[in-house]
Amino acid sequence: MRVDLFDFDLPEERIALRPALPRESAKLLHVPSHGAFEDRRVGDLPDLLRPGDCLVFNDTRVIPARLAGVRRRGDTMARVEVTLHMRLGADEWRAFVKPAKRIDAGETLEFGDGALTATIADKRDGGEVTLRFDRSGAALDAAIAEVGILPLPPYIAARRAVDAQDSADYQTIYAREEGAVAAPTAGLHFTPELMAHLQERGVETAFVTLHVGAGTFLPVKADDTAQHRMHAEIGEIDATTADRLNAARKEGRRIVAVGTTSLRLLESAADEDGTLHPFRKATDIFITPGYRFRAVDALWTNFHLPRSTLFMLVSAFSGLERMRAAYEHAIAGGYRFYSYGDACLLERA
Repeated sequence: MRVDLFDFDLPEERIALRPALPRESAKLLHVPSHGAFEDRRVGDLPDLLRPGDCLVFNDTRVIPARLAGVRRRGDTMARVEVTLHMRLGADEWRAFVKPAKRIDAGETLEFGDGALTATIADKRDGGEVTLRFDRSGAALDAAIAEVGILPLPPYIAARRAVDAQDSADYQTIYAREEGAVAAPTAGLHFTPELMAHLQERGVETAFVTLHVGAGTFLPVKADDTAQHRMHAEIGEIDATTADRLNAARKEGRRIVAVGTTSLRLLESAADEDGTLHPFRKATDIFITPGYRFRAVDALWTNFHLPRSTLFMLVSAFSGLERMRAAYEHAIAGGYRFYSYGDACLLERA
């Protein structure tokens, strides 16, 4: 499909730079499979779900994956910025580096005044490199935590500096599996109080892990979706969770993905009839209109960038024209967009 079909105009003032407080006060647009849109609040979510629905959360935890460093070549030194996006091994990460033109394989980068170093094992298109660090495992994790910076999305970081409040704001309350370089932002709306209300409603919860990569923010530069390459992300669904979700589906209960990351992982792990299997590997699934959904019945998500793979995904889920209309409604109604913005609940077309 033509990428320009997924374009729309978004006023800059609609981009949220901080989350709503309290979180449950954020706006919620309910987009049923047909009929009128409904303007609600995040705190109303339990009323929009059915007893027995199963919410599937992504429990990945964001790490401080942006590293400021230097490249030394003889007596010359140049500053570089690295954003880690997928772990390959105990001492290796795939990353994006800026500026990339003068970086070559075999060169060494230093971070934190030399406290951490990495060799460029290989270089790919688009500024992507493989970094091999001077330590591994828990020692590498500790070093990254010491010298790294929280990688706020570029549309926020370009307009203000990262601060201490972001350490709490840009992390879900249930985050536990370290490895993401971007938050599964649909989950940022959930508070202990909202989780308790969902439990009282009879809504079940399940947790999967997809370590969100920096590729989620990369623009689609191709003119046609068939020409776009997704960056892979590591995901895991254990056998117990797969069995629980399969049982829910057999009983006619709905699977509600919290965020596009949970949805992409569930769809990656499902076979043709929707049966979920244990999953522990990378996925680069790219969902565009025409995709036949197998595992997910409803989707809780934020509002996404024009021409982005995420807007393509929600358009596949609810229909392109319906999502264009929903976004027009949201913009006119003062909804706040992107990672710290408002939410929508989509029912599958």
